[in-house]
Amino acid sequence: MKQFRVVEPVVALYCFASFVIYPISQLYIYQRLWKEEFNSSVPYSDNVSQCETNQSSPSFIHQKEVQRRVSYFTSTLDLSGLVPSLVMSLILVSYGDRHGRKASLVLPSVGGLLSVLVYFATSFFSLPLEILYASSLISGFLGSFATFLGGCFSYVADIAKDVHNKNTHIAFVDMILGVASGIAGIASGYMIKELGFELSFAIPAILYIIVIFYIIFFLEETVKRSEFQQHVLSKEGFKELFLGVFLLFKHSSVKKRVALGLLLFAFNSYLFANFGATGLFTLYELDTPLCWDAVLIGWGSALSTFCFVTSFLGIYLFSRCLKDPYIVFIGVLSGMIGITLAAFARTTVVMMLVRIPILFAAMPLPVLRSMMSKVVLEDEQGALFACIACLECITGVLAISAFKSVYASTVMWFPGFSFLLSAGLCLIPIGVVWFLVCIGYQERDHTLIVNEEVSTEEES
Repeated sequence: MKQFRVVEPVVALYCFASFVIYPISQLYIYQRLWKEEFNSSVPYSDNVSQCETNQSSPSFIHQKEVQRRVSYFTSTLDLSGLVPSLVMSLILVSYGDRHGRKASLVLPSVGGLLSVLVYFATSFFSLPLEILYASSLISGFLGSFATFLGGCFSYVADIAKDVHNKNTHIAFVDMILGVASGIAGIASGYMIKELGFELSFAIPAILYIIVIFYIIFFLEETVKRSEFQQHVLSKEGFKELFLGVFLLFKHSSVKKRVALGLLLFAFNSYLFANFGATGLFTLYELDTPLCWDAVLIGWGSALSTFCFVTSFLGIYLFSRCLKDPYIVFIGVLSGMIGITLAAFARTTVVMMLVRIPILFAAMPLPVLRSMMSKVVLEDEQGALFACIACLECITGVLAISAFKSVYASTVMWFPGFSFLLSAGLCLIPIGVVWFLVCIGYQERDHTLIVNEEVSTEEES
């Protein structure tokens, strides 16, 4: 059977399945907890949920209580799979440097399939919501979303040999991720409205099956395993899985360590601020005074993720005339402006228009990934993206949990406080990248850093 080095269909289908689950699961949990609080389903009329706006009404207090309970429950749900996700992302992506990239793609897909089946069973049989913790644990032990992305970016780094085009290649994967999630955002509302929760959970399960089939039978492996390499189940082979990330920093020059450390910190600080704020959009839109229903939330999510397309175009154009750090600056400032405006959005039109300033907000992450990828050698790509995936997993879960906790504590007096906090935190990656520029970090230094290390080893 002929195989292809085309990972884009895998990214598109996996990301659609994963992102369509997120709003559906949040709305399912919201509806279940609303029913417990009010003993009725969430009322909708003319695409607007009928939430209470009179702050003196007992229903308003109950409504805010539902917001808090959903926030805390989903936070603990995300945290329950954190530790296994960290361990597996570290192992599976680093594993790819010597044993192949496909394991870091297929296992998270299997985990996603099993996870969504737990949601399906919970909805179909009206099982207790606590059963959903099993879904989080299953996904974590099989690698989760961070491992899948780490494997994809390692796969792309294997193909993109030209360092000058690496920005565009990595940004293209990010764009596919954004487009898939945008379509998922639109589809999720209509799926719930037309199909109900049970069938809505069945559709991503089918997509995961297609992804698994494609990876196993059609995706070509980029790393060929030598017959002289240690078997992964042997003692030496098992050590290799963990030593990859450790040796990446141990055998690096001081300049390389500083560059990687600062770039990782900038990457994760922006991810924390951006991901934490955007993760609150659904809860913020469900609450008064917006009171959106599933369809409006889907369209809002779609408009938000459209920034991946504009960010890809921005990277493609800006890379021709600007150095990487300045592209990062533009993207972070774009995100700061949009998130700040969201804090004061009180009507549907304004909340939709908030998506315009964030058109370039997705540029920093792929550019920072590309900058780090250019620093390391070809046989260190898996170790690098394992490190990124591990930290990304920590940062993503902590960001959602931290911001939901802040939102739960401030929703009574100022729901937009979390967005202002996010905008303020965006100053951190700007400062870190600016420091790199001030100490003379330039794109040409990527090659010099690698050559420095090779020359030092040859002299010794």
